[in-house]
Amino acid sequence: MATIVLYHHVLGLTTGVRALADALRAGGHTVHTPDLFDGAIFGSIEEGIAFVRAHGEDSLTAAGLAALPTGPAGAAGCVVAGISFGAAVAAAAARRDDVLAVLSYESFVDPKWIGGWPRPVPLQIHAMAHDPFFVEDEPSARAWLAGHPEAELFSYPGDRHLFTDSSTPGYDAAATTVVVERSLAFVEQVTR
Repeated sequence: MATIVLYHHVLGLTTGVRALADALRAGGHTVHTPDLFDGAIFGSIEEGIAFVRAHGEDSLTAAGLAALPTGPAGAAGCVVAGISFGAAVAAAAARRDDVLAVLSYESFVDPKWIGGWPRPVPLQIHAMAHDPFFVEDEPSARAWLAGHPEAELFSYPGDRHLFTDSSTPGYDAAATTVVVERSLAFVEQVTR
């Protein structure tokens, strides 16, 4: 059993993010879902982006890092995961020595933008092939993959963003099922 910290996207800690966390819990893991927006939920990506800008991405990332487990449970290590905006928080968290791996959903943040990772960190990226948000991230993701055998990218057919969140119009149940299966296999592999 592993501890997973799942960071939400710019719409907030939606019921769909909670459902994704429940799917990961069904694999026997403890999953934390810190609410970086203090209960705020947004109806559009634009509203969520405005909230992030108003509160400061650095401040929200710091809140996400503060939510990581500490003490005896945290010392054993955890896997961090993030959806879209949350993937940036997860990437920043991977600078911590006790973070075992990163699950990056629907986004990729090149570690060089956050000061790099001090060691190789297993990474799994999941995104739709034609997601207009991920299309911007894909070149840096592929460049990262080329030099890091501990990283892999899974591309799914389609152009939806937030496809892993069952509370959004872009939700894709079939693709999310595969994302969860691959994520659980990855977590099992990195926590052996």
